Amino acid sequence: MKIVSGFVVREVGGKTFAVATGDLAKKFHGMITLGGSGKEIWEALQNDVTEEQIVDKLLDVYDVDRETAAKDVSAFLSKLRKAGLLLE
Repeated sequence: MKIVSGFVVREVGGKTFAVATGDLAKKFHGMITLGGSGKEIWEALQNDVTEEQIVDKLLDVYDVDRETAAKDVSAFLSKLRKAGLLLE
């Protein structure tokens, strides 16, 4: 899976945001705040990855157990799916 193209990611005031641009902005209005593990997940989704690969990335970056990382990834991906922002 991969995030749809058309987002610009910027850091402002120590926070990271993804904003839809171009044709995507006609479909998706607003911005996504990428805090904590969300930023890591977003970065992983720039490439074609599996959910398990994203969990593994979080385990490399954070001191967290696999179950917690898997729940975080699943919740984040669920929101992206609901918004139609994932290519699977």
